[in-house]
Amino acid sequence: MSGQVALNRPASSFEFVLVEGDTGEGSTVVASPNQTSLWIDPTAIKRRHRIGRGPFGDVWLATHHRESEDYQEYHEVAVKVLHPVKEDKIRDVLNRLDVILFKCQGLETVCWLHGLSVIDKKMYCYEIYEGSVGDKMARFKEGKLSLTDVLRYGADLAQGIMDMHAKEILILNLKPFNFLLNSNNQAIVGDIGIPYVLLGISLPSTDMARLVGTPNYMAPEQWQPEVRGPLSVETDSWGFGCSVLEMLTGKQPWSGKSIDEIYKLVVTKQEKPQIPSGLPPAVEHVITGCFEYDFRSRPVMADILHAFKSSQNAVHQDGGWTSLGSRMIREKPGGVGYTEWFLAKDHLQVGDTVRSRKSPNSCNPKNMDIPEGTIVGLEKDTDQDGFVLVRVHGVHDPLRVHVSTLERVTFGLAAGDWVRLKKEDKKHSPVGVLHSIGRDGTVAVAFIGLEKLWKGDYSEFQMAKPYCKGQFVKMKTSVFSPRFEWPRKRGGQWATGRICQVLPNGCLIVDFPGRLTIGRENRSFLGDPAEVELVSFDTCQGAVKKYQHLEDLHWAVKPLLIALGLFTAMKLGLFVGKKRTSKLKKEKGFSVDEKSGDDHNGKNVGWRPPKVTEIFR
Repeated sequence: MSGQVALNRPASSFEFVLVEGDTGEGSTVVASPNQTSLWIDPTAIKRRHRIGRGPFGDVWLATHHRESEDYQEYHEVAVKVLHPVKEDKIRDVLNRLDVILFKCQGLETVCWLHGLSVIDKKMYCYEIYEGSVGDKMARFKEGKLSLTDVLRYGADLAQGIMDMHAKEILILNLKPFNFLLNSNNQAIVGDIGIPYVLLGISLPSTDMARLVGTPNYMAPEQWQPEVRGPLSVETDSWGFGCSVLEMLTGKQPWSGKSIDEIYKLVVTKQEKPQIPSGLPPAVEHVITGCFEYDFRSRPVMADILHAFKSSQNAVHQDGGWTSLGSRMIREKPGGVGYTEWFLAKDHLQVGDTVRSRKSPNSCNPKNMDIPEGTIVGLEKDTDQDGFVLVRVHGVHDPLRVHVSTLERVTFGLAAGDWVRLKKEDKKHSPVGVLHSIGRDGTVAVAFIGLEKLWKGDYSEFQMAKPYCKGQFVKMKTSVFSPRFEWPRKRGGQWATGRICQVLPNGCLIVDFPGRLTIGRENRSFLGDPAEVELVSFDTCQGAVKKYQHLEDLHWAVKPLLIALGLFTAMKLGLFVGKKRTSKLKKEKGFSVDEKSGDDHNGKNVGWRPPKVTEIFR
């Protein structure tokens, strides 16, 4: 709502205000010169009543008064009061917000945020357009939208999210109530990514520090980004998928579950939300991909935008859509292999150096058809289902190869390679996994200890030893205080475990089949690849070491060997006992025969029991 407006009024925009304090009173933090145009007088904000609550603050309805010599106006705005941040971190948060505000200027698909002010507690506000997608859903009996609206809003939002990703901004808090509607009934992104702003900031609340988003919409890597991450643009794909499911069904994913229950379902058990059936194939396929556990296998916003736009014409004019039931998300065929979204990220071109792509969870490439070659020709769409012509050294004619079997190699590195920093940083593990490498040599690497992708140049790395599922590892003897908890044997030596999963940042999830666990005790531990070493029968020197590794294979090996030893000892004892008894009997019989022979003048007469009368003589 606006009051009286005079001449020379500045262009209307989506307003953003960050304020401190519940009362609206206090001192304003002085803005730097480059913040002057973004700074709003906190006394111009008057809160009225609260209209919502979220994990990062409360939302209030307020009035923003603006005036100058030429005009005066009043805007009804929504103000989000952020939870407290430690005092020594306030300036850091404000600087981050200032950068994001500057980047978002001019984006029509995102609420244009152009104001900032501080009093006591941080808060920000933005002008209310025509409500949010969540508000519109709440007006319907079943709380869900028609497929026509979902596709239209989905395409609008995918474009807005993609625009923010182009500015290197992650949102990490996608949900229907953060999707605003403008006067043209277009959906725009109404959250500038407060969780992203607060990354690495010490927060007084442990619960808030634990969350990097709203639990029902959080991807697996959002729960522990420095351990299970890092966060990336594909993290927002998971949140987008959850939001679309809610728009289609009227129910939040994991509705009715506690935070701890959602964590166990999403992170520990790696379960996925249910999707309704009856959707256009392209939409169903891309939403299915949004819930891949490994973020590298999810579609990016460009893929999602293409699927939603291409499906809009496939919906009936009346917009009707009836759910035909629900089913669990399909797994990849056989549960192994790469998704098409993963394969499409290479974007092969003529002149690229390529090699055969090794199978997932494989450390050593085997039977490589293309050890290394150069692309000399393209066929069809090389991002999807095309073929390329590859010239290989020593082969006269170029080979026609499907793109899914190749990976681009730049300066000797390819996405998925294990690398080690030449100059180590104590803040994070020196060993990581290459996420991407540009043709100019710029790289993005995932490290344990970092919440975001590390970006730099390929020359700062060297190749590192890869680790794969199924390998046995133990902590190096030179490591006394590992990054993560690691069990020991009775003698104090580090225990040996088996890798059951490798996370995108190289973090190893290790179980210990050689240790007997009772009840629901968690048998899995985390390991830093820079602190462990491989264990196999080949690396074990001597029979004792080999036997100890045999015990690592399963906790039942030792008791079985003990039982086998006892059984063997018993069998041997019985056998020896029988032989000894038989020998004693033979010796006793031989002695009696000799005595009887003497009594009968040397005749060979068998022994007979004496008469009774002779016994008592």
